[in-house]
Amino acid sequence: MSTQQKNKKVATSTIHHGGERSFIKENEKSLGFIALGIVVLVLLYFGYQQLYLAPRAEKASNEIFKAESYAQIDSLQKLAINGDGSYPGFEQIAAEYSNTPSANIANAYLGGLYLRQGQYQDAINALENYTSTGSPILDPLVIGLLGDAYSELKDYKQAATQYKKAADIKANDFTSPLFLKKLGLVCEAQNDFQGALDAYNKIKSQFPQSQEASMVDTYIARAEAHL
Repeated sequence: MSTQQKNKKVATSTIHHGGERSFIKENEKSLGFIALGIVVLVLLYFGYQQLYLAPRAEKASNEIFKAESYAQIDSLQKLAINGDGSYPGFEQIAAEYSNTPSANIANAYLGGLYLRQGQYQDAINALENYTSTGSPILDPLVIGLLGDAYSELKDYKQAATQYKKAADIKANDFTSPLFLKKLGLVCEAQNDFQGALDAYNKIKSQFPQSQEASMVDTYIARAEAHL
């Protein structure tokens, strides 16, 4: 390497490193504010979690039990939704304690209760506010209830989407065949007999021990008769 090339390399290196030092020096105050801002945000986040969310979650958990007990009795389900004057119902818990596990469960209950009362759009609104918990039973059931609500509104395309999702998520012998059967039925309602047949055959092949499998041959024959 020639002397000229060495000098050029040293000069270039000096410019680069000098530029970095210059940037840090010129923006030292800004970088300090950024670092301080990150610390403040972290502190605010943990403060929000510990001082705000945690007490609210505990209070909601202590109040939801009455609504849950009402939900088990057909004649008292309106009290489960609206409260009894002393204890809040699921509507109030879902609204006042959002971002808590109890509010999430309240939305699941509300969806089911609204469905039973024929309030299908209200059921959809409540169920769409439910956040997945990772439960292999509750999560599919909530999605399946959405399918039921859309089915009652005769929106069979959307119902089929929800039933398929409910059948596929956390696949198990209880919820999966149940929603595959419902998927088959709404496919039939849309004259999609191949889709129905696929759903019924999946019950027979993948969930042979399920209750739905014991009578699925009848549904298979009906779908095949239309092909």
